[in-house]
Amino acid sequence: MFLVRGKFWNKGYWQKFEKEINAKSEEEAVEKAYSLLGSHHKVKRTKIIIEEVKKVGKGGKEGDKS
Repeated sequence: MFLVRGKFWNKGYWQKFEKEINAKSEEEAVEKAYSLLGSHHKVKRTKIIIEEVKKVGKGGKEGDKS
């Protein structure tokens, strides 16, 4: 489990976000964050800034779904 923090451009201002994402690696957590924000808020990757990624708790096992 990773905590991903950052901001994205939303209708004229920077919106902060913080998401807990179940992933096997930091890179996978970042990719999932881009994917989630893009699909929910219709934001392109160039308008998303990831400021911090840190491991929190356990997670990322083979059978886990997120």
